[in-house]
Amino acid sequence: MSSNLDLVRAIYADWEHGDFSTSHWAHPAIEHEDADGPLGGGTGGFERLGHGVREFLSEWEDFRLEADEFRELDAERVLALDHRSGRSKTSGLELGQMRTKGARLFHIRDGRVIKIVVYFDRERALADLGLGPGAGTP
Repeated sequence: MSSNLDLVRAIYADWEHGDFSTSHWAHPAIEHEDADGPLGGGTGGFERLGHGVREFLSEWEDFRLEADEFRELDAERVLALDHRSGRSKTSGLELGQMRTKGARLFHIRDGRVIKIVVYFDRERALADLGLGPGAGTP
């Protein structure tokens, strides 16, 4: 198992327990992109990403990201297939009642995450990366 895969597994170990407070893994100039989510676009830099995460988490109770599978794509990219859980503070909606299977593509250089691309739709992530049905990967 590579150090990049180990790094992403360690990040998810915290996220699966609802702990989004650690950031030692993030490069100071980390980029964040929502490939298909409600926010769209992306942000640059650790401070902007941290602010966005705190703002997002303030809307949810018991929010968690749980990994279903990890795939090392190459020397700098790890794909995590995941699902979300939590409850909206305003509506009471449980994420488990919605389609919550997504993915995150981690770009890693020198032991730090330099970019995260978030997919709310797992199938789109697999298709964008050429890993979906018909792409030669089961």
